[in-house]
Amino acid sequence: MTPALTTSADPTDAAAPAPADGAPAVRISHVHKSFGRGSARTHVLDDITLDVAPGEFVTLLGASGCGKSTLLNLVAGLDRPSAGEIQVPGGRPALMFQEHALFPWLTAGRNIELALKLAGVPRAERRAEAERLLELVRLGGAYGKRVHELSGGMRQRVAMARALAQGSQVLLMDEPFAALDAITRDVLHDEITRIWAERRLTVLFVTHNVREAVRLAERVVLLSSRPGRVAREWRIDLPQPRRIESSGVADLSIEITEELRGEIRRHVQH
Repeated sequence: MTPALTTSADPTDAAAPAPADGAPAVRISHVHKSFGRGSARTHVLDDITLDVAPGEFVTLLGASGCGKSTLLNLVAGLDRPSAGEIQVPGGRPALMFQEHALFPWLTAGRNIELALKLAGVPRAERRAEAERLLELVRLGGAYGKRVHELSGGMRQRVAMARALAQGSQVLLMDEPFAALDAITRDVLHDEITRIWAERRLTVLFVTHNVREAVRLAERVVLLSSRPGRVAREWRIDLPQPRRIESSGVADLSIEITEELRGEIRRHVQH
């Protein structure tokens, strides 16, 4: 099988077309990924097949080392699969990491403007657009603040605005709130849910936190321990906005946690 990564738009095109009606925003077809060679070869992903519909919010859940972040990097185009195919018809996705990765010598606004520049937004329009994006993530007035002046939650809001500045309808998020305290994380859960709904984004969100997965997603996909395979999926029918402490989230989290424990036990036994 020949590995492939396909996008139908220039990665720098801020107005990348949406997928055709009925087509997935992300299509992952029989993807394998290994690192190393010979006896040192590590098989990380095994025959992953997954479609994400336009406007869908999907969380990838699994134990540490199961290949969640590797899969996200493949979808982002930062690496290539060893076999299989990944298609993102609307162009290169935007990516948000656990670490904010902001440039400390730039202000919040200038960090966003840099992404706008790379997306092809004319210079004369960048400041207004950066300020609009800061308003979107509820950081109006923070354009001139430097990174050291911002709290952890504020930095992640700027990182979110920078990701949105890339103009993609597909947003990849790799444990973006894991380093934050529980209250800040809960507030940012509300924010990403609101922005996802307002902008009709397609979101693929990696986490190892079961309650976070259920709190946010329309669909939870559980990966087995290494090598990562799609072990099970859940459709989440709970209405949004959800509370992480609600009984519906808690009950489903217990069920998924039991499945996750089973996957971890199977990995240990092998």
